[in-house]
Amino acid sequence: MIMARDDSHLPEKLRGLRIPLIGSPLFIISNPDLVIAQCKAGIIGAFPALNAREGEGEPPLLEAWLKRITEELDRHNQDNPDTPAAPFAVNQIVHRSNARLERDLEICVKWKVPVWITSLGARVEVNEAAHSCGGVVLHDIINDTFAKKAIDKGADGLIAVAAGAGGHAGQQSPFALMREIRAWFDGPVALSGAIASGEALLAARALGADFGYMGSPFIATHEANADEAYKQMIVDSTAEDIVYSSLFTGVHGNYLKGSVERAGLDPNNLPEADPSSMNFSSGSSKPKAWKEIWGSGQGIGDVKKVTSAGALVDRIAGEYDIAGRRLAAEFAT
Repeated sequence: MIMARDDSHLPEKLRGLRIPLIGSPLFIISNPDLVIAQCKAGIIGAFPALNAREGEGEPPLLEAWLKRITEELDRHNQDNPDTPAAPFAVNQIVHRSNARLERDLEICVKWKVPVWITSLGARVEVNEAAHSCGGVVLHDIINDTFAKKAIDKGADGLIAVAAGAGGHAGQQSPFALMREIRAWFDGPVALSGAIASGEALLAARALGADFGYMGSPFIATHEANADEAYKQMIVDSTAEDIVYSSLFTGVHGNYLKGSVERAGLDPNNLPEADPSSMNFSSGSSKPKAWKEIWGSGQGIGDVKKVTSAGALVDRIAGEYDIAGRRLAAEFAT
């Protein structure tokens, strides 16, 4: 049993989760199977709009994905009124090289996407599009300056990407980043950075975050669209097996050292890259030469096996409950 928590201060679409957790959108890996499983398990599931890539001349795959996710979650809610699914989120890459952005915004408005996650640029018109269909916008940031810009441009909440997160991670300690944000902002905040256990989720809440933001453990799930070798490397690796580099996209991120070595590179001597080399025109910021350089956060030492997304959420929920009760007992009078 999960302890009761007051989420009445949050926008309605962010309330009522089984546990306060968002499954972060994973490039290529997050697909409808994973998102639906996450939402049915009681947490917000998310995918990058750019993951839905159709062939030339084919209808937009993003529309087909949104139709399937919306209809399947609706059926689940009708069949399970006492345990409805959590809402889903779509991640929009708001980078100047994303030529699909305008089209994808229109499709997401049409399907009334409930939660929008924006990355790599805060733009007023994107937030306005989300709000036009009742969506809630969470913008990911790596420092307090970017956080203030995002809120000034109309985002409803923030995703604080701290040190240890997978993908394009920041370098600031979650302790510092969360306290600086909470000094001026009382809206929704999710914290990212090695969130891979119920204890880590509880720590994020103690720092002032409304949600944990967890990605890497979901790579090692049956539903994830990841190579089986990638899933096994997540299971076999620990924080010591993560390398922080800008070489592969132009922006610093965390990657599995084993995948870097398999590409014939020395993970301890990687050159720096120019940030201007980042380009999403083909759907990814990573050139095809680096497609098997696999991203991961530092929390993967908690991932012991490949399992279903639902079983992973069950594990996190159980650990979160036990850790919370242990601390509550310490403070009981």
